[in-house]
Amino acid sequence: MQELKGKLIADRIKEECLDFVGKYNGIMPALAILRVGSREADLSYERSIKNRFVNFGLEAKDYELPENCTNEEFQEVFDFINNDPEIHGILVMRPLPKQINEEEMLKKMNPLKDIDCITDANVSGVMRGDKEAFAPCTAQAVIEILKGYNIEMAGKKACIIGRSMVVGKPLSMLLLNENATVTVCHSKSENIKEVASDADIVIAAIGKAKKISSGYIKEDATLIDVGINVDEHGNLCGDCDWDQIVLKAGAATPVPGGVGTVTTAVLAKHLIDAARRQMNLAPVDDSKDEYIE
Repeated sequence: MQELKGKLIADRIKEECLDFVGKYNGIMPALAILRVGSREADLSYERSIKNRFVNFGLEAKDYELPENCTNEEFQEVFDFINNDPEIHGILVMRPLPKQINEEEMLKKMNPLKDIDCITDANVSGVMRGDKEAFAPCTAQAVIEILKGYNIEMAGKKACIIGRSMVVGKPLSMLLLNENATVTVCHSKSENIKEVASDADIVIAAIGKAKKISSGYIKEDATLIDVGINVDEHGNLCGDCDWDQIVLKAGAATPVPGGVGTVTTAVLAKHLIDAARRQMNLAPVDDSKDEYIE
């Protein structure tokens, strides 16, 4: 079985970012991370972004508010970063506390700074197949992995298990844009194993540790595991039972070291593109993109 390691794809994206920074010397695209409270998952993701961005030649700025902040306090900070020309991308850690009016924030957000697809403009753009729209980073990471490892999508059957707005629904549109035949399964779907095991590409995105066993895939299918969970021993794991998957799949992403690694790199790539468009700069030549054999 081929292990689809995220680092190889992330390193290629890193080079694209460094090419941009090198071409436009003196410009450092900046991301604003807006966080309310101190959830460990948010802090961990924030640390990962900041560590990665340093190596990519990019900047990530923290904007932290206490869990009990008022909506007015939140909106004031959001307005500042949304209107700051030196901030090129915004990442809001969600879910937000109930006292925060999220709809108010979404209506105001500049779509060009919405690099993880939470505004209506980018969501509808992804649904329309608009290449200028920023797709959710995790969904885009799946496409980057499939393309990077030269896994054919056109004409292939793809089954997504999970229908969230973060992965399942937008990813279905991205796969359709690659001419795949897409089925989305969810908690109310019948015969999920039968549907999934007929697919050439299976994407597990249900958030349940080791739920997807070998019965969900056919021989030599490609398995993309989006899940990040903790198992009964306290170890990080995906939605798939890796010990079973490796005996049947033709290729699969590990957890950790798979989709999550590429997701942060895609965030960086989106920030570069957002900065370029806001400053009316020409894109860096990407004709030298290489695929992994």
